[in-house]
Amino acid sequence: MSTVRSSTTPFICGLDAALRVVSGKWKPLILFFLAKDPKRYGELKRCVRGVSDKMLIQQLKELEVDGIVVRTDYKEIPPRVVYELSPFGFTLADALIPLCEWGTEHTDIIEKALVRRVTA
Repeated sequence: MSTVRSSTTPFICGLDAALRVVSGKWKPLILFFLAKDPKRYGELKRCVRGVSDKMLIQQLKELEVDGIVVRTDYKEIPPRVVYELSPFGFTLADALIPLCEWGTEHTDIIEKALVRRVTA
């Protein structure tokens, strides 16, 4: 596997390409919750605890531009906007399942490692 960038692709490898799409603290969590079912903005904000409105809106816009998320505005009053994964977005969410399982399986070890980081 070559790590030299070719003149035809801006990515080092497939992992580089994938990380460009899911980069950021909140995007993987957004994908996780939207993979379960479509959500209105407020619902999604409650699921992704700790994210600011500005950041959630920015991350959703980027995912929409990338073709991962579909935003449906029903043009109603009060406003009703629903976010859901596109078929392409579901392929990415499926790719993240093993990472989620790994995190769940190793939560205790990860927690201890994070404590060591703080005290190091």
